[in-house]
Amino acid sequence: MKNADIYISRGIDQALTSWKNEENRKPLLMRGPRQVGKSTAVRQLAQSFEYFIEVDFEAQRNLHALFSSSLNPVDICEQLSLYYSVPIIEGKTLLFFDEIQSCLPAISSIRYFYEKMPNLHLIAAGSLLEFALQELPSFGVGRVRSVFIRPFTFNEFLIACDQSPLSEAIKTASVTNPIPDLIHKKIIAQYKRFMAIGGMPEVVAKYVASGDLLACMKIIDDLVISYQDDFAKYKKLIPANRIKEAFEAVVLQMGGKFVYAKAALTSDPRQIKAAIELLILAGLVIPVTHTSSNGIPLGAEIDPKKRKMLLFDTGIFQRLLGLNIGELMISDSFEVVNKGALAELSVGLELSKLSSHYRNDPLYYWQRESVSGNAEIDYVFQKGEMIIPIEVKSGVRGSMQSLHLFLKEKKIDKGIRFSLENFSNYQNIKTIPLYDVSIINEFRT
Repeated sequence: MKNADIYISRGIDQALTSWKNEENRKPLLMRGPRQVGKSTAVRQLAQSFEYFIEVDFEAQRNLHALFSSSLNPVDICEQLSLYYSVPIIEGKTLLFFDEIQSCLPAISSIRYFYEKMPNLHLIAAGSLLEFALQELPSFGVGRVRSVFIRPFTFNEFLIACDQSPLSEAIKTASVTNPIPDLIHKKIIAQYKRFMAIGGMPEVVAKYVASGDLLACMKIIDDLVISYQDDFAKYKKLIPANRIKEAFEAVVLQMGGKFVYAKAALTSDPRQIKAAIELLILAGLVIPVTHTSSNGIPLGAEIDPKKRKMLLFDTGIFQRLLGLNIGELMISDSFEVVNKGALAELSVGLELSKLSSHYRNDPLYYWQRESVSGNAEIDYVFQKGEMIIPIEVKSGVRGSMQSLHLFLKEKKIDKGIRFSLENFSNYQNIKTIPLYDVSIINEFRT
């Protein structure tokens, strides 16, 4: 195991390095939920610069006045250089505005850096930044580039745990080239650990350093408390306890269409709906929207009234639900854990992480409700010109009736079932292990 203070490399590092080396770069705005590693990734990038200035607008509120008097980048850099006694030189200095949501004028200033100091490397990030951006909806159109950072993927987790050979084995596997059963079982064991601790950087770092799952659970508990403490900051119009109620409802309704009335035990469903939208904005909840799936783009035929909600991290999900992680580790099926919700959640989160670091692609599902019987496809994924229906099974067996029905009705050639099973093929349905959601990026079937 590695030491806890050693930086764990991630995919975001490559995106930041590419941005650094671009000739016509724009100032970068790092976006994502709290505590997913935004500041840590920037500090790691800073090691490749001659000079580095980190402005923490929450801790150094005296610097707010600097941006109130002028938004001219030249004036700002001159005063910051004097304040920190560090030169700000285009091409040699990385300037980092952290917790920028605390200073709206600083957010407004970013656009002018692209015009006045285009060769300066400037990155901005902040907690609950999305709320501040709502107040400045067109602050930097065409002049600022957003990059999205998310919790660890399973592949990043494997590499962090010095399991690169397993990562490589997954990358080369397919239905025609399955992984040997012994190795498959070893990867499943790692995947269960990943689902139990989730992908939050602090939790992953603790596991990598100590291998202590109980210590990881304590960190997750701390994270849950910190997120709940944040609810008071979200919006004055919605009480913090309503947001907490909505947050808990997402956990309890995981795996099915979200019903606002069912969540509103002590409040108006409209308040719960508003609270859910705030949680989505904060990145703590990821919506999965119903689509008719009759063609591409999938977003052309959505029903926004029908949505499933995913909590953004499996570790936090299982902790809030009070799951027995010991049972998760030894079980051959997740049915005993929570009726398959954990498996469906983990696949959905890995699908969301397949998005480019420069986009936040939406997730979709399909459902048909009728008197003759209901049918549901857990996820419908668009890959180029293809529509890929995805069914998630929590064990190694299970009916694929809905998937077969969807393929026939939509006249689609192939579908995917993710399960604990090894790579296999059932006519036009490819069975893929839960741990290889990334196969969709290449559709290695």
